[in-house]
Amino acid sequence: MAADETDTADTAIIAALSANARATLNELSAVAGLSVSATQARVRRLEARGLISGYRAVIDPEVAGKPLAAFVEITPLDPGQPDNAPELIAHLDEIEACHSIAGDAAYMLFVRVATPRDLERLIRDIRSAASVGTRTTVVLQTFFEHRPLSPA
Repeated sequence: MAADETDTADTAIIAALSANARATLNELSAVAGLSVSATQARVRRLEARGLISGYRAVIDPEVAGKPLAAFVEITPLDPGQPDNAPELIAHLDEIEACHSIAGDAAYMLFVRVATPRDLERLIRDIRSAASVGTRTTVVLQTFFEHRPLSPA
């Protein structure tokens, strides 16, 4: 197998780590059907390839005091202005994700805040920092997120 190919054992390891980043090598070897040492070598190879780029804790936003989530579309006020909005708003910690999108807006932000008043302040800060118009959709309920990702 070439170094950049992914087989069923790799896919099983990736799925297991995607579901539980704290899975032990013993647990991973059981799902991959490999020895612990072979599994460890596979994990290291997947990390070296960049397929596994890190491990993270999943924080409950409600327990962390930020229960209000929203999607914020941003559109430049002047179509001729530089396309540097992500750099101009990167310092705003409440912005969890920034995606370049197709459609009327230029970017879609995913934000988390504590209160509606905090959301209002954040939207004002986004508009001011990047000279953009905004359109906000508040999340009422999240049915799932952080789903395990498998290679194509």
